[in-house]
Amino acid sequence: MAGITGAGQSNLSYLDQLKGMQEKKLQDTQSKVTGQNELKQDDFLSLLTKQLAQQDPFKPVGNDQMIAQMASFATVDGINQMNEQFGSLNSAMTSSQALQASSLVGRDVLIPGATGVKKAEGGITGMVKLPQALDNMMVRIENEQGQLIKTFDLGAKPPGEHRLEWDGTDEDGKPLPEGRYQVKASGMVGGENREFEVSTYANVNSVLLGNGDGNVMLNLAGHNSPFKLAEVLEVGKA
Repeated sequence: MAGITGAGQSNLSYLDQLKGMQEKKLQDTQSKVTGQNELKQDDFLSLLTKQLAQQDPFKPVGNDQMIAQMASFATVDGINQMNEQFGSLNSAMTSSQALQASSLVGRDVLIPGATGVKKAEGGITGMVKLPQALDNMMVRIENEQGQLIKTFDLGAKPPGEHRLEWDGTDEDGKPLPEGRYQVKASGMVGGENREFEVSTYANVNSVLLGNGDGNVMLNLAGHNSPFKLAEVLEVGKA
């Protein structure tokens, strides 16, 4: 790659010379771990100064070419600064979200999914979303093995979201052990039985900052995997 060797010998544009410098530095870093491996602002200014000082006086660099080179440099520099600012803004927003999410510890949040966690005492509370009115909505409770534990009906329901509450007992009214249970809701639509979307409440144990992707995660009681804060549908009582 040719370089600037003296007056009247610079036939390469400013950007071509930058490209040559970059390629040479990349080759050097293949055999050398430490050292500078990217062009800095001083490199651009140094090359620009040399190009002006050593240009052919009979064929000087045109104003249009000079303006284009300066504009290219300004654009690249501006993009780098913008990326740095976005990175700082993302870190600040993540920290702010984590601080706000810390107030959820000990509270119940509504999350998507029909799997609820029953404590030693009490049952499971959830929410069902109905796209249309039902004459009678049925609720089924199943254990982790898919075995039917209990069924009960909630009567006629209009379209919208409706609260579901299971007291934690079986068909005979006996309390069931703590664990994970499925809450399913269904009803007759057009002569066919149809299941509807169910969400359940879970208690927040702790807050995580995620894996460096900017997501704030919640550790929920009885759930093996954390949930994103953005997935929370509703915050319940403490």
